[in-house]
Amino acid sequence: MAAPHDDRTAEEVADALATALPRHGFWEWPAVVGVSGGADSVALLTALVAVVRRGREPCRLIAAHAHHGLRPEADGDLEFVEQLASRLGVEFVSVRLDVGAAGGGGGEGLEARARRLRYDWLGRVAHQQGARHVLVAHTADDQAETILHRVLRGTGIAGLSGMRPARRLVDGVALLRPLLGVRRATLRRFLVARGQAWREDDSNADIRFARAFLRSEVIPRVEQGPWPAATEALLRLGQQSALVAGALESAVVVLVDRHVQRLPDGSLHLDAVALARLDGHLLAECFATLWRREAWPQRDMTAGHYRQLVSLLRAAERTQQAAVCFPGGVRAVVASAGRELQLIRRESIDPGGGAGG
Repeated sequence: MAAPHDDRTAEEVADALATALPRHGFWEWPAVVGVSGGADSVALLTALVAVVRRGREPCRLIAAHAHHGLRPEADGDLEFVEQLASRLGVEFVSVRLDVGAAGGGGGEGLEARARRLRYDWLGRVAHQQGARHVLVAHTADDQAETILHRVLRGTGIAGLSGMRPARRLVDGVALLRPLLGVRRATLRRFLVARGQAWREDDSNADIRFARAFLRSEVIPRVEQGPWPAATEALLRLGQQSALVAGALESAVVVLVDRHVQRLPDGSLHLDAVALARLDGHLLAECFATLWRREAWPQRDMTAGHYRQLVSLLRAAERTQQAAVCFPGGVRAVVASAGRELQLIRRESIDPGGGAGG
């Protein structure tokens, strides 16, 4: 009696992939698949191979594993993924990333540094292999955790939309998340039905990490309590926020292009006179967009910081002299007799925040 249930699960995963992957051009190029050895990434690789084997699509798949050296089981993860790739008949590449020695500026945490190094490497692999796409196995549960995490940290509308299904990774390569519509439990049922093992990462349950705390302590208790559909509610919030964020982004792009000037020294000059009387939420999104465009550290930037920038911009005409430091070494300076707000990033600036002279 288990087979029909198993078939439905397999079809659900296959349908999710078919819907999420690009309709044109995807199968014509090699595809790099990030595989940690955990259930989600193993399910992604296994499902992709199943689609290819059905003969519907020719595609060269490359399983890519990053060994971070952060846990004693890392060598076992590497061996497991290599054997999995060999059994599935796909190419395998790996790298050892010395995350602890990599260093990170602007308050970059260990998890963020590992993620940055891993994505940098995946981008290089894609270029080396002639791939146009890198696939990772973030699920609907990961999306819900991301949205809740950002809510608790303090985020704008764009942050509430969660992870994008697709984004630019490096020039000529897109990062795809084709399983964002699939629940984690579905992928585990898919693997169990196929008799496919996976590796468990104990750090996923280490509540010293924020995401693990939400995954292990917060969301299960909420769903077992008064809000059993909490994950679905967070996903709906993300979808609705994405629509609003798209409209807001269009307006922000126009404002930034018209009223922000980049100087040769890398500083940004904002026309305080033109911007100061606009809606505060719109201005906060302008600052958030500038932080993303400049790749300035966002980890410690909260909604309060963006509101502070808005207040400084609006007070420029009255203040005419002011300077405030923000996380990541960004300094905001009122200049040109109150007509401009300058944003300058210097490594020597104290990143702790607070007013300065």
